[in-house]
Amino acid sequence: MQVARGAYETLAFSRPNGDPSLLPVRAQLGRRLLQSRPHRQVTSTLTRRLQSTEASAPLTPPPPPPGSSRWNRILQTTGRITLFTVVTAGGLFYYVAHKDRTPGPQEPHDPTKKTLVVLGSGWGATSLLESLDTEEYNVFVISPRNYFLFTPLLPSVATGTLSAKSIIQPTRYMTRHKKRQVTVIEASATDVDPVNKIVQFKDTSEVQGLVSSTAMKYDYLVYAVGAETQTFNIPGVRENACFMKELDDAERMQRRFLDCLESAAFPGQSKEEVDRLLHMVVVGGGPTGVELSGELHDFLEDDLRSWYPELVDSIKITLVEALPSVLPMFSKQLIDYTESTFKEAKIDIMTKTMVKEIKEKSVVLQMPDRSIREVPCGMVVWAAGNTLRGVTRELMAKLPNEQTNRRGITVDESLRMKGADGIFAIGDCTATSYAPTAQVAAQEGAYLARVFKQLAKRDALRAELEELKGQTAPEGEQERKVRVETLESQVAKTDKTRPFKYSHQGSLAYIGSDKAIADLPFFSSGNLATAGVATYLFWRSAYLSKLFSLRNRALVANDWIKVKIFGRDVSRE
Repeated sequence: MQVARGAYETLAFSRPNGDPSLLPVRAQLGRRLLQSRPHRQVTSTLTRRLQSTEASAPLTPPPPPPGSSRWNRILQTTGRITLFTVVTAGGLFYYVAHKDRTPGPQEPHDPTKKTLVVLGSGWGATSLLESLDTEEYNVFVISPRNYFLFTPLLPSVATGTLSAKSIIQPTRYMTRHKKRQVTVIEASATDVDPVNKIVQFKDTSEVQGLVSSTAMKYDYLVYAVGAETQTFNIPGVRENACFMKELDDAERMQRRFLDCLESAAFPGQSKEEVDRLLHMVVVGGGPTGVELSGELHDFLEDDLRSWYPELVDSIKITLVEALPSVLPMFSKQLIDYTESTFKEAKIDIMTKTMVKEIKEKSVVLQMPDRSIREVPCGMVVWAAGNTLRGVTRELMAKLPNEQTNRRGITVDESLRMKGADGIFAIGDCTATSYAPTAQVAAQEGAYLARVFKQLAKRDALRAELEELKGQTAPEGEQERKVRVETLESQVAKTDKTRPFKYSHQGSLAYIGSDKAIADLPFFSSGNLATAGVATYLFWRSAYLSKLFSLRNRALVANDWIKVKIFGRDVSRE
C-alpha cells in the first residue's frame, strides 16, 4: 500500500505543469488505487483477528481411543484400592503391635480372692492363661522357663529354617495384658503337698540370689509340668544322642550337624570317615522324627548342595522306627505317600527296627530278623516318646490308692486329679484316652478356664448364701427364705461341671520337598486325607494361625521369606 501511495503521489505531483493529456490517466489510476485500499484493510484486519484467536484459544487434543480410556480407569481404580489396602493394613498392623508392646495398668492381688497356682508354661498352661479371667483369682505361674515354646516348629529351628526367637512367646507378654496382676516365677517345682495344699519350688538358673527356694500355699493348683524324653533305659542315649524336646535341644542339634559337616571337610579324611560323619540317624517315626528328616533333606538340597558340593553326595539320612510303619496316627494312604516321598528323596526308612545302644560314633540296631547290626554315624537324634518327670512320680506316690496308672496322673472327667482336693492336671503328665499332643493340651487348658469361671461364680454364691443364713433379724424373713432357696438351687447347678470332651481338629505333618500331609475330619462321615504342595501351603497357614501373637506370626513369616530368598545360614556358632 505504501508503494501504491508513493506511485500515486509521484504521478500526481511530480510534474505540476505536465502534459494535459496525462490527466485522465492519472485520475483513473488514482480511483483504482483508492478502491483497492479498503479491501486490503479488511483482509489485514481479518488476518490479525484470526491470528489473535488462534493464539488465545488452546489446541484441543484428539480424543483417545475407547479401549485406552477404559484401561486407564481400571488401572487408576486398582491403584487407589491397592494404596488404601496397604495403608489400612499397615496402620492396623502398627496399632496391634503397639498395643501388644504397651500393656496398661493392672489391678493388684486381692487378699479376699483365692490363690490359683499354675505349674508349667507349655500348651496347656498357656492356653489356660490366655482364656482365664484373672479378676476372680490371685494367679501365680511357676515354670523353669519364662516363655511358651511352639513345639511343632522345633525341627525348623534345628535346621536353620526358623530363628529360635521366632517360635517362643514370653509368658509375661500374655500375663501383662490381664486385668489383674499375674505373678510369673522362673523356678522348678520340687514338691507338691496335696494334703496341706503347699507347693515348693526353687531357682535352678545359673544366677541365683540370696533366696533360691521357697514354698507357696494354694487354693487351686493346675499341674501342667509336661513330660521329659523317654530313653527306655537304652545305654548311651542321654550321653550321645540329641533330643528334640526343648529349644536348647534344637540349637544343640544344629551345632552338631554343622560340626559334622566341617569335620568331614577337614583335609585328609578317609572316604569311610566322611561317610560316617555325614550319616544322620533319626530315631522315632512320629511327626517330630518325620518332619526333622524332611527339614534335613530340604537343608541338603536347597543350601548344602551349593556350599558343600564336594560333600553333598555323601550325606545320608536314616529314619528308624520300632513300629511297622511311620506316622501310625495317619491313614494308610498318607503313610504310603510319605514313604514314597522319602524314597524319592533318598531318605532310608527302617521300620520294625529297635535301637539297642548308642555309641559315640555308631548306633547298634536290632533288625526285623532280630539280628544285631552296628551302623556308623555322625549324629543321632532321639525323638522316641515321653516319660513322667520325677516330681510327678513323687506326687503320685503320695496317693497310692488313687494314682495307680504308671503312664501318668489319673484324672476324672473334669480333669481333677483323683485323690487330691483342688488339683487339676492337664497335658502330657496325665494318663487319659487321648494322645499326648499339643492339640489335646490346648483344649484342656481352654476347658479349665471355663471351669474356673464357674467355680468363681459358685464361690460367690456360697459366700452370699452363708451371709444370708447368718442373719437372724425377723424383718424380711420371708424374702430371705426365698432368696436362700434360690441361692441353694444356683449353687447346686454350679457344682455340676460339664465333662471335658476333646474335639479332634486333624493331624498335620511336613515331609520335606515342599510337601505335607493332612488328615482332617470331614463332617461326621470320616476323614479327609490330602497331601502335596497345596497341603504344604495349608500346613504353613495353619501353623501361622495357631501362633499365640502377631509378633510370632510376623517373625515366622519373615523367616520363611528370608530363607526363600537368601537360604539358610551355614555358619556355626
